[in-house]
Amino acid sequence: MANPVEENNPVLSQVAEKGTQSLVAVAGHPIHAMMVAFPIALTMATLGSDVFFWWSGDPFWARASLWACGAAFWLGVAAGLAGTAELLFVPGIRNRAASWTHAVAAMMLLSILGMNWGLRLYADESVILPLGIALSGLSAVFVGIAGWHGGKLVFDHGIGLMISSNG
Repeated sequence: MANPVEENNPVLSQVAEKGTQSLVAVAGHPIHAMMVAFPIALTMATLGSDVFFWWSGDPFWARASLWACGAAFWLGVAAGLAGTAELLFVPGIRNRAASWTHAVAAMMLLSILGMNWGLRLYADESVILPLGIALSGLSAVFVGIAGWHGGKLVFDHGIGLMISSNG
């Protein structure tokens, strides 16, 4: 049964006609969706280890933040490449505004992660308080924004879903 909103709106009908199946996939499973869990978890681990460093002053947590932030950045870049390929090559994804909002939020997140990691890479532990922890908090906010819009793409728009004909 067709969606009544799409039937009454020619623009939504045209968008709905375009396929949303993933092209960058393994056995039909979108690589981008599989990869984003790692940078999300590592971004939150960076914030957590910054808080533990602030609380304890133990340099272990500063090192943990450095590694978590760097891994979040590089794995986020890898996930972003897969997501960008989907955005550019799948018309059903490219034609949805939520895709572009998700992409912009994710690029902002990668920019913040890159700055946070670069800041820590060549400085001592003193950069963690207050600038490093502030950047970690801001990156956590952007994880939420990008994740919200990514979730909308999957749950509201059906992006990357495989529809089986046998029930």
